[in-house]
Amino acid sequence: MSQNPDRMFFCEILEEDQGSRLDVFLGSRSIGLSRSRVQSLIKQGHVRVNDSPSKASYKLKRGDRVALAVPPAEELTLVPEEVAFDVIYEDESLIVVSKPAGVVVHPAPGHFHRTLVHGLLKHCKDLSGIGGTLRPGIVHRLDKNTSGLMIAAKCDLAHAALSGQFKAGQVKKEYLALVHGHPSGEKGEIALPIGRHSVRRKEMAVVTEGGRHALSQWRKQMEFRCGFSLLSVTIKTGRTHQIRVHLSHIGHPIAGDPVYGWRHGRRKGHAMGHLLPEFDRQMLHAALLGFTHPVTRSYMEFESPMPDDMQQALDRLKLLDLQK
Repeated sequence: MSQNPDRMFFCEILEEDQGSRLDVFLGSRSIGLSRSRVQSLIKQGHVRVNDSPSKASYKLKRGDRVALAVPPAEELTLVPEEVAFDVIYEDESLIVVSKPAGVVVHPAPGHFHRTLVHGLLKHCKDLSGIGGTLRPGIVHRLDKNTSGLMIAAKCDLAHAALSGQFKAGQVKKEYLALVHGHPSGEKGEIALPIGRHSVRRKEMAVVTEGGRHALSQWRKQMEFRCGFSLLSVTIKTGRTHQIRVHLSHIGHPIAGDPVYGWRHGRRKGHAMGHLLPEFDRQMLHAALLGFTHPVTRSYMEFESPMPDDMQQALDRLKLLDLQK
């Protein structure tokens, strides 16, 4: 058990809870901990059943005595740094920011400085230790070169509640995507499972076996005669690279996507390729984010305007249409 824990939780199992898994039972309690956090604490020996260490899969029996000790937050080894982002909203529980393209969300191999986490630690003095030493407060992610809205938690209660909303698909997420070609119709739905690519293991793909359910809904906002369309895309699940993979799979990859896009070969084959704007990153922007506040329980919704590089690309495409 944890020495000098921050919090202790004790419970004797009643008849209605017998047969439940230990991690499911603790994750469903109102103690501000997600199931994944509970599983981690169990592995680390901070949970005991009848004074003995237990496994997450242990099936509880009536009369079992469960004790959980939440250890103090680890001291962060990250050094806060100035990182550019716009603060959209902030209170004592959470912060909503608009992340620029080019900023990595949290430290990872090859990116140990100037991540969004470094910037949040510089801005939020009360973010320390939440969500682990390398991902304090992070409850969801955006790719490095995807811009737009993100939310970070500033306390354990907010972290658990927001993580639960994302996992349950209760967060409204709407993106703007500039894609190649003209999708058929004014709107559509892509319900195709996503998993690891069978050969290129760092990439994701639509798969027939072993994938996870993924649902994306798109609506056409603008169509350019020179061969592009602007879509708004709402995702009902949050799979890795979901929008990029889904749109590429239906033949309309996001402009500028270096992994799932058409790259330079397709550009050269375009009738007006020499006049097209230069896409320095995938033209994907998280434009709207809606969720239930973990403390007040009120619904909140935020919007982020289209970034300058995407707006400039649209302006160039409009001019090309006039020249055709």
